Amino acid sequence: MKIKSTIVIVILIVLLAIALGYIGYVEYAKINTQKQLSVYQQGAQAGYEQAIIQVMQQASTCQQVPLHYNNNTVNLIAVECLQQNQ
Repeated sequence: MKIKSTIVIVILIVLLAIALGYIGYVEYAKINTQKQLSVYQQGAQAGYEQAIIQVMQQASTCQQVPLHYNNNTVNLIAVECLQQNQ
């Protein structure tokens, strides 16, 4: 009888270790995914900022800056440049 209870306890300990290992792995994967998403978002934000800076720099030269998206094109020019011509 004592051997059966010992076997049951060992099996329960092994199952508990497996469950804890699985839970730990899932949490680690979730944290790792969140870190990767954060890095991706920071990179995208930096890209947006650089694009806006480049458009502003080009527009400040008082030349039209063409922006293309799909089949649409918009030409930008700084308002200050238009005011200088008047």
